[in-house]
Amino acid sequence: MSLIKLYDTTLRDGTQAEDISFLVEDKIRIAHKLDESGIHYIEGGWPGSNPKDVAFFKDIKKERLSHAKISAFGSTRRAKITPDKDDNIKKLVQSEADAVAIFGKSWDFQVHEALRIPLEENLELIYDSLAYLKARMPEVFYDAEHFFDGYKANPEYAIKTLKAAEQAGTDCIILCDTNGGTMPYEMVEIIKKVKQAVSTPLGIHTHNDGDCAVANSIIAVEQGIVQVQGTINGFGERCGNANLCSIIPALKVKMGLNCVTDEQLRQMRALSRFVYELANLAPNKHQAYVGNSAFAHKGGVHVSAIQRHPETYEHMRPELVGNTTRVLVSDLSGRANILAKASEFNINLDSKDPVTLEILENIKSMENRGYQFEGAEASFELLMKRALGTHRKFFSLIGFRVIDEKRHEDESPISEATVKLKVGGKIEHTAAEGSGPVNALDNALRKALEKFYPKLKDVKLHDYKVRVLPAGQGTASSIRVLVESGDKEGRWGTVGVSSNVIEASYQALIDSIEYKLHKEEEGAAAK
Repeated sequence: MSLIKLYDTTLRDGTQAEDISFLVEDKIRIAHKLDESGIHYIEGGWPGSNPKDVAFFKDIKKERLSHAKISAFGSTRRAKITPDKDDNIKKLVQSEADAVAIFGKSWDFQVHEALRIPLEENLELIYDSLAYLKARMPEVFYDAEHFFDGYKANPEYAIKTLKAAEQAGTDCIILCDTNGGTMPYEMVEIIKKVKQAVSTPLGIHTHNDGDCAVANSIIAVEQGIVQVQGTINGFGERCGNANLCSIIPALKVKMGLNCVTDEQLRQMRALSRFVYELANLAPNKHQAYVGNSAFAHKGGVHVSAIQRHPETYEHMRPELVGNTTRVLVSDLSGRANILAKASEFNINLDSKDPVTLEILENIKSMENRGYQFEGAEASFELLMKRALGTHRKFFSLIGFRVIDEKRHEDESPISEATVKLKVGGKIEHTAAEGSGPVNALDNALRKALEKFYPKLKDVKLHDYKVRVLPAGQGTASSIRVLVESGDKEGRWGTVGVSSNVIEASYQALIDSIEYKLHKEEEGAAAK
């Protein structure tokens, strides 16, 4: 069975969406998750457009991915400039990515109005750019921008642009529905015509302005497309890109095509939630396949039926994508949810142990209060250690105080934190300043503990995100804080929830410190 290649552009096209921005550190973490989930190509950004993307391509070289290839994005050369003199093309080569994808104009209207050059000159831009890159990069893809609109306006010229790419030796030609308005029935006919004109392998890149991006991608595969581009959760400009969280299970489960392994498919929900968390967005509970409500049932006949035969009201087994059946109403709901949680956390409920049921109810309670452990793997691990009785308490808090003082209207506030901790039989009472109350608290905690645990000096706070949880309570709303910390060996995420942002931050910071200390202790025991 031939392999359908998955090309993720969350880190580039996904960040074009309103309200979405990733730090370089976020992009590295997401790249690792995409790699673990079976994505074949990860488009890291446009190195010719901004310093952040240049930094990503520099930093990702230090990381070890199991199989995914990193792709750089750019455009054809500018008019009147040869590829070797074009800064955009040069930075693509300098990125040392495993692959490059460049876009060019396929619509005569765009050539006239955007580039303002003759149609024949545009063909030269496409050929020259691809031929130059093909001689210098391992793999080269051509994104035929606005292809479907271009074909509908001038099919002869649109095909000429593809032939220019083919003659340059490009490895795959990606047909782009850039404006997102192509209908599925149009997609079928146009792809058939393209396959008659070119023999180069084809890919598909669709946008969701007509709410058909996923359907168009699936239909394209049915017509012989071998590379599918999209983003996690459908993130993207305007109405978004094709959603890989829907496309991948459709290809694997519905169509029986080879794209990811069964184990990688089971990570789909976790991947979706992880990307939402790092984007600092609330997950769409009604999202197909991976949303909380995707396999939720609300009492009555439905509940009774799925208990006997899930297929009566479920189009597939939710476990295939890492999701679970949820019963929302009736006495069955509590037991169903607990069993689902037991499966998630690998806890055996067959023992009928009341303590186990109590643990699982505590987990449910925490999630109801706003805790989420996607992006906070370290907090989750500590939660399980506490539940299983293997958690060691390295120190205890006696108290802390944080003061913010603004002395003059035109000066920044001064933040100071005081902490009192007990380590063994010793009490440590100290204070520290910082750039903001959370940083001051972090500095004070480290100052108090580093004399007892010197390895904490290696820990750096890399990222800090705050989300107000929806409850309609205004400034009294609960806050979820997500902290990313790291040392020389890796990074980890922790979470805290409270109506007080300082308390939520404290919870996340303490988990980060405890995780580091547990890691050091386990490492020493293993030697």
